[in-house]
Amino acid sequence: MSLFYSFAMIVLPFLPGFDGYFLHMQNECRFTSGDLKDAEIISRYIFNKVEYLRYNSTANKFIGYTEHGVKNAERANKEGENDRQHTNLGTCKLNAENELQHILVHSVQPSVKVLSVKSGSQRHSTMLVCSAYKFYPEGLKLSWLRDGKEVKTDVTSTEELYNGNWYHQIHSYLELTPKSGETIACKVEHSSFSEPKIFKWDPSISDGDRNKVIIGTSGLVLGLMLSLAGVIYYKKKSTGRILVPTS
Repeated sequence: MSLFYSFAMIVLPFLPGFDGYFLHMQNECRFTSGDLKDAEIISRYIFNKVEYLRYNSTANKFIGYTEHGVKNAERANKEGENDRQHTNLGTCKLNAENELQHILVHSVQPSVKVLSVKSGSQRHSTMLVCSAYKFYPEGLKLSWLRDGKEVKTDVTSTEELYNGNWYHQIHSYLELTPKSGETIACKVEHSSFSEPKIFKWDPSISDGDRNKVIIGTSGLVLGLMLSLAGVIYYKKKSTGRILVPTS
């Protein structure tokens, strides 16, 4: 991993007929380990897209890449500008530590759902979908377990998808023909968990059946309410009326 800081300055001569010159000075704070022992500063000096001078805190010296850059590097090293530049390494490490503590090591546990849908395969009757949403950072792994053993056939998965708001999502699909009494689960591994978590599939009711039950129950309740209202209305209309026999 690396932190990157930069600033740019454009110099435009105030003379008619001249094109502008572009001077770009770029500072980078780099590190690849969490203890920051290998942290270093790289300062680049670029003129009209050509890097002519660079400072490296690991070597603690300026390096020239053009004739002009070599002369400036020799002068800067001789005058002690390299040692003054090296003092910025402390700021680099401080900023890197803050980034590690508050951003890079921050994690958000995923929201996981295991659902069943109708399979389009002729070999299997069911397709299970294991979906993990809103997790950070990336690097989440999904796998299927059948009676505790990992399933590797008839499994497809998407790539980790970036939501655009720091969060990610990923989906895994398992086609199968369920057997009575077996346990099917989705195992989720992520840095936000101290250990992998298991999410079991409940075959007692599928999503389609669940919707049917909800719709059916709602219809039954509505029907009972209408029937009750009809009975009450009939009772009120019948109150006080005398039935007269007809011949």
